[in-house]
Amino acid sequence: MAQDLFDAHSEVRELYDAAADILGFDLARICFDGPEDALRQTNMTQPAIFVHSMALSRFVAEKGLTAAMMAGHSLGEYSALCAAGALTFADGLQLVKVRGELMHKAGEINAGTMAAVIGLDADALNKICEAASARGVVTVANYNSPAQIVISGSITGVERAMEVANEAGAKKVVPLVVGGAFHSPLMEFAISGLSEALAAVQVADPKVPVYSNVTSEPVLKASDVKRLLLEQLTSPVRWVDGINAMIADGAEKLYEIGPGNVLTGLQRRIDRSMRCAPINTLEQLNELDNE
Repeated sequence: MAQDLFDAHSEVRELYDAAADILGFDLARICFDGPEDALRQTNMTQPAIFVHSMALSRFVAEKGLTAAMMAGHSLGEYSALCAAGALTFADGLQLVKVRGELMHKAGEINAGTMAAVIGLDADALNKICEAASARGVVTVANYNSPAQIVISGSITGVERAMEVANEAGAKKVVPLVVGGAFHSPLMEFAISGLSEALAAVQVADPKVPVYSNVTSEPVLKASDVKRLLLEQLTSPVRWVDGINAMIADGAEKLYEIGPGNVLTGLQRRIDRSMRCAPINTLEQLNELDNE
């Protein structure tokens, strides 16, 4: 993750040095050398994705590509808020560190899991989760695309919902390898600690609208940022509604800034007419010169 940027730019190396001071461990070494099992733990994964995304966003800004609006999927909302000027890099990373640790701990306290369901609409899956809740907590966690929705909750609740989804005609039901039941009531443990961390940082009004995971509406005031980041822990990510809101508000092209191209793939399933391009490597950054 980000090794091409790290090797090519002293600014990126300085960013990872600053991250090591905040985190208390060498994030660059773990990102580049592993072990992979450590990098998969949410308390490691979240800072790794955040720092990579912030390194990319700085170069995007230097190349003169100015966003009219932003959004971030779950953890990505912190990167979006930083890129929009609502949080500093240091404060954003500190919040991500605390968030990752608390979510990891919540997963240990309340064992849970998640699964992706493909081929059922939101109404049908909400009803399935409601019925399966008799076996244990289970709820919709991510509205990723009209045909791909992620459920989250207790192991027994999710397993029952998976069974019913298959019986209801889902094209595919895929259990996810995760450290907890993210965006579900089982993350409630993390609220108090994240609230304390949020109270300790300064939040500014975003310079451009940042579309909230919780409401799918643009956030323009600092007073809303902290509240919505807390609600995000136990609320579903309304990604489809957020993207459609951005398009309705005039978005003409979307860029996915960060590791991977998952959101670009989801975008093709939300609205194929909207252009979307991933930016996650040095090569893709350099291609922006031709934009």
